[in-house]
Amino acid sequence: MPRTLFAAVLAVALVPVATASSPPNKEQVRFNKADQAAARAAVVRKADLGSSWGGGPTKPDTSSKMSCPGYEPKQSDLVLTGAAQTVWGRSGVELQSIAQVLKSPAMVARDWQRTVVDPRAVGCLRYILRQGLTSHERLVSFQRLAFPHLALYTRLYRAVIEVRAQEQKVRVLADFVLVGRRRTELTLSVTAPAAVRASVSRLEVNLARAMLARARA
Repeated sequence: MPRTLFAAVLAVALVPVATASSPPNKEQVRFNKADQAAARAAVVRKADLGSSWGGGPTKPDTSSKMSCPGYEPKQSDLVLTGAAQTVWGRSGVELQSIAQVLKSPAMVARDWQRTVVDPRAVGCLRYILRQGLTSHERLVSFQRLAFPHLALYTRLYRAVIEVRAQEQKVRVLADFVLVGRRRTELTLSVTAPAAVRASVSRLEVNLARAMLARARA
């Protein structure tokens, strides 16, 4: 599960994208102890979920970036100073949380404008999602949904994917919550059966609040 910054996190959540740029279009990685600690403090913990969930911390991958035909948001002037990731699962629901700290609030603002607000972003994400599906999967929809305005930057995207298995069709949700404040970017991705969408939505709001409450950078 490669990860970089805001919508790049989204884009490579289902399929890694490898492209060549000249000059290289990749964020600068300059981790420091304080911002690494801040990132680790913000990701989802077992205490946020309950004893029935399994999983834990995993090494964040900053090697990939968002790129589509005719659209490759600039990343080379951004400096990543902290990153952490956790992965959790329970009875058909998979959840991943990522916290990233940039060198300055201005960098978070630029990243948001380029990779989330840019009108090409949604089309690019939809394109990458489709590229990552197998012959037994079909993207039914991908759209932005309403989400509580918990921070300066807040966005929720939901993909509905139809999966065919043993002559049956099942719909699965893939939700991506993006939240940012000061120097911190938080991403929460959840996949679950479409039948439990109401409980998934409640879980996402609660977890986003918990992550923000611990985000100190």
